Amino acid sequence: MTQLDVRPRAGDTAPGAAPADGGVRGKGLGGNSVGLMGSAVIGVSTVAPVYCLTSTLGSTAGEVGVQMPAVFLAGFLPMLLVAFAYRELNKAVPDCGTSFTWTVKAFGPHVGWMCGWGLVIATIIVLSNLAGVATSYFWLLAGEITGSESIAALDDSKPVHILTCLALIAIATAISYRGMTATKGVQYALVGLQLVVLAVFVAMAVQKAGSGEFASSLDFSWSWLNPFAVQSFAAFTAGLSLSIFMFWGWDACLTANEETVGSEKTPGRAALIAMVVLVGSYLATGVAAQMAVGSGDSGLGLANPETSDNVFAALAGPVMGPGLGILLFVAVLASAAASLQTTFIPVARTVLAMSSYEALPASYARVHPRFRTPGRATVMAGVATGVFYTVMTLVSEHVLVDTIYALGLMICFYYALTAFACAWYFRADLTRSFRDLAFKGLFPVVGGLLLTAVFGKTLYDMWDPAYGSGSSVLGVGSVFVIGVGLLLLGVVLMLVMQRRSPAFFRGEILTKETPALVVED
Repeated sequence: MTQLDVRPRAGDTAPGAAPADGGVRGKGLGGNSVGLMGSAVIGVSTVAPVYCLTSTLGSTAGEVGVQMPAVFLAGFLPMLLVAFAYRELNKAVPDCGTSFTWTVKAFGPHVGWMCGWGLVIATIIVLSNLAGVATSYFWLLAGEITGSESIAALDDSKPVHILTCLALIAIATAISYRGMTATKGVQYALVGLQLVVLAVFVAMAVQKAGSGEFASSLDFSWSWLNPFAVQSFAAFTAGLSLSIFMFWGWDACLTANEETVGSEKTPGRAALIAMVVLVGSYLATGVAAQMAVGSGDSGLGLANPETSDNVFAALAGPVMGPGLGILLFVAVLASAAASLQTTFIPVARTVLAMSSYEALPASYARVHPRFRTPGRATVMAGVATGVFYTVMTLVSEHVLVDTIYALGLMICFYYALTAFACAWYFRADLTRSFRDLAFKGLFPVVGGLLLTAVFGKTLYDMWDPAYGSGSSVLGVGSVFVIGVGLLLLGVVLMLVMQRRSPAFFRGEILTKETPALVVED
């Protein structure tokens, strides 16, 4: 289809001159397409709360026992602090490049390019994982509905699994391609379904705990919310890494800022709303599940290694009964499918921004004339996801698993850089008021330091071959090789682009000047 070339927005100066707004450009996206509620829904959807809970409740309980709710709170803290940084930066520079654009303006083109790369590669990894999970639950749900084990077993066939996965990726790509209006309508239904099913599960789990039906049931204790009660620092950091992963994706509503009503303020508020909804859902579900079945490693206990990778599959029938239990399967499928679709938003718009500022090939800086979306960037993300998942599945499922484990490294990398960028970008404002000091300096720096600590600890743990699938390369853990290798691949691609686009890397396209737009609180 015909694409629109990006045109500088009103107020841009002639080529070669540094514009008053530091080089920030309009990109032709469809403005005013989504409001506060729609933006918050996109943030919640991208995180995929039901999927995150079913895949990490057991693992977190296995690491920290009954302190699992406390670790959820601990993981929420750095994300909340970083969310303040996103909010402040978005007020000043409401650009869909978000982390990429902001770190370029704070630290220069090379650091900014690597920050953008961290976001893009993390998102591609997540998209492939979400597609695989959605595929597995599609066939699992089909088997539950039909009562046929042979239909459920179709997921074990690699050709069937890959073809189904590619079909789901294509559908998600098509919806994202058609714009924010189509995305918003689908997400209201899917996110609403997830939250309703979680509420039903929590209510029934608490009821089961009170009835004493399960021998492993526990009485609620406020000590479950005390992170200092975790037995060891190693267990705490392992649980914290899982918890941080559970909150990743809330920033998707920021990458849609150029398409949001009130682009300077609405996305930041939506991100905070999404964070509150997520932490509330996680705490309620974690506490209720622990009350119902405990955190033991046998039977229905959350830490049972045989069921910890998919807790809801084990608890659906016992907690909700065979009739309502199937709703949990539907919710997990809806969660993965919804997140698969909205996760295209940040990667496509980051690529669009990088291309608009000549940090990537110009062809990705085009938007669809009718849907006003980054059409080529969206299709590229879909193709890259499909190819990546297919190759990894055919070559080695161990490599695919280790790639997912390496995801935490990318998340901490670009979130921490963005947090530090906020403090540096607003350094001249920090003495104006206590509010500026707190929200533009102190909170972002503390959040960035916490994520940097997790980054370093994860990097150290990854060296051990036992981390992840247990495979190694020359005695070094495969997860370490993949995680560091992906970051080094970004360095190589950056050097290639530096030869193709020297103006961007000389700081002539997106400059460090303070933007003309100043939004008062």
